[in-house]
Amino acid sequence: MRIYNLFPLLAGPVSHWRPHLERAADLGFNWIFVNPIQKPGRSGSLYSIKDYFQINPALADKRSDQSPDDQIREMVGRAEDLGLRMMQDLVINHCAYDSPLLKEHPQWFVKEKGRIAHPSCMEDGKKVVWRDLASFDHRHTSDPEGLYRYCRSVVDHLIALGFKGFRCDAAYQIPAKFWRKLIGEVKRAHPEVVFIAETLGCSVDETKQTASAGFDYIYNSSKYWDFSSPWLMEQYDLTRDTVPSIGFPESHDTPRLYAESGRNVDALKQRYLFSALFSAGVMMPIGYEFGFEKPLHVVNTKPRDWEQTEVDISDFIRHINRVKSRHRVFQEESITQIQGHPNPAILLLWKAASQRGGEALIILNKNLHGREYFYTDDLYQYIQSRKPLHDLSPQWALDYLPTPFEFELAPGMGRILVTS
Repeated sequence: MRIYNLFPLLAGPVSHWRPHLERAADLGFNWIFVNPIQKPGRSGSLYSIKDYFQINPALADKRSDQSPDDQIREMVGRAEDLGLRMMQDLVINHCAYDSPLLKEHPQWFVKEKGRIAHPSCMEDGKKVVWRDLASFDHRHTSDPEGLYRYCRSVVDHLIALGFKGFRCDAAYQIPAKFWRKLIGEVKRAHPEVVFIAETLGCSVDETKQTASAGFDYIYNSSKYWDFSSPWLMEQYDLTRDTVPSIGFPESHDTPRLYAESGRNVDALKQRYLFSALFSAGVMMPIGYEFGFEKPLHVVNTKPRDWEQTEVDISDFIRHINRVKSRHRVFQEESITQIQGHPNPAILLLWKAASQRGGEALIILNKNLHGREYFYTDDLYQYIQSRKPLHDLSPQWALDYLPTPFEFELAPGMGRILVTS
């Protein structure tokens, strides 16, 4: 899965999405992920859904003769004509606190001191409460079948709009048996539908338990890796045989990398190359290709926040996506190992596909501000087969790989070597 995150509040009404779809297809993506498009509650947050069966008024073209639902269906059809399948956020761990569901089905919600509870979390030792949200009680409701059937109807409605995939928000907060039933029933009726579990922030055991409920993918935490600490490879090895994962260089929940890195274009390239080639899938939010700096906000972002920049790494992203789409070793949770190298500023990563998919070496300059020298007596000491290695690097690819091999890597540069 090569996923382009079309953030709806930035893209604007559905009728304005077509240029973004065309750009995503041209960049080599094959999926479009759209954050919640349903009608929000009083707070206006995309993730505070008041009515699951109405389209957010901010996304419907009021001048159109079509209903909002038909506008969505038409745009999904246009995406499919471009070779893009569309997925939607599935938010069924909570809803808006002003949703009619609280009065119609109070037994579906978590209670605290007799009142319907708000979800919360701990950040920097302080409790953060989302007062615009009400937590569904999937574990202890007195009407589990009623709540389940309602959630199933939400999924069926989105499938009827044309969506072929779901990113399941905070999936680990909902019991695995719920997901097992939902995913099983949906896939029997619609085998092509894909479910992705958002499990960031939970333990490896929670991730494995959630993933084993039938999910097709999970998200991994490679965005936060420093290219040295052991934790990422430990997590990767613990979940690799359970479910494939999706990496991302930034998301709608993180700061924009271009701003975070001090406007370093090399950081954008380095992180996208690594995110795309490390794991089976990759996701990139709208604007990353242009070095956008304003973080995406689930309430305040507007189409007027579209930025005019001098950055454009479209060719780079297109090249990486083409490499990923053509080589099996980059399309699965490949066997992956960090190889030792005398220069600590260089990451040398070996990957091997599980079934006759070839091997790959990624040589990455961790240093975003200076050049680093890579040397080896023999590149083939790092791979198990003796098949010829080919240089598929996006910058300065070599037609011939000599022995010994040496190369001065520009800041953040990654070299991609793949066996035939």
